[in-house]
Amino acid sequence: MTDQNKRTTGDYGEELACRFLKNLGYEIVEQNFQFGHGEIDIIAKDNETLVFVEVKYRQSLEYGPPESAISSSKQKQIRKTAEAYLYKNHISDQTCRIDVIAILHLKDSKPQINHIINAF
Repeated sequence: MTDQNKRTTGDYGEELACRFLKNLGYEIVEQNFQFGHGEIDIIAKDNETLVFVEVKYRQSLEYGPPESAISSSKQKQIRKTAEAYLYKNHISDQTCRIDVIAILHLKDSKPQINHIINAF
């Protein structure tokens, strides 16, 4: 898969995740926040809680379920990037959490969305 195809597929997964979150009443604050080598896919508000969301999208189970792709080093990078977002935006008194939205979209079926709240 080319980098462009990966980006297009990733964008589609993030679009599904945003729609899912909006349907739950979340407010999307920002998408694709980058800091250094890290990126937060979606930053949203769930009432008064700031939520950093990692989206994993897969079209097969060849490499396992989508959520299995979040290694401990990836978790560390997400935490570091979330801290950078808070620092950059002068946010110090906000309740925060990190969620994962794992989307499995097998051929000829509707996407299955697993929302893991406070994932790590």
